Amino acid sequence: MIDLKWVRAGRALFTVSNPKGERYTFRVALGKANEKYPKASFFVGLLTGPNNEDDYTYMGVLTDDATLRLTKASKYPVDSAPVRVFSWVLRVITGAAALPPGYNIQHEGKCCRCGRTLTVPESIESGIGSECASKMGLAS
Repeated sequence: MIDLKWVRAGRALFTVSNPKGERYTFRVALGKANEKYPKASFFVGLLTGPNNEDDYTYMGVLTDDATLRLTKASKYPVDSAPVRVFSWVLRVITGAAALPPGYNIQHEGKCCRCGRTLTVPESIESGIGSECASKMGLAS
């Protein structure tokens, strides 16, 4: 199961699915700090097209308190299904809600920090490569 540290690693990509076959693929990417925004932000996007590398539509910003903040540029209203699903996922990974039977949250097989393809079974399971885990203080 992914956790909040994993989601905030910088290049998190995961899919949420349910028993009805519905699914949403989200990307949480670390933006660079700049003069206008001195603190780096985590931008949330939803896969909306056939190119799973580039076809993401901006949803909002992941806040420090693990909520999705919609902005003027957000393409989805607060009551839309993608916003509700992403907000629910945040509650699941922070322990505020349970993952019902048949529902799944899966990373896509690349390191959540650097984006490299994972090949070591333990890394595939965790969603983060051993080098990146060490850099994030997650290595045992």
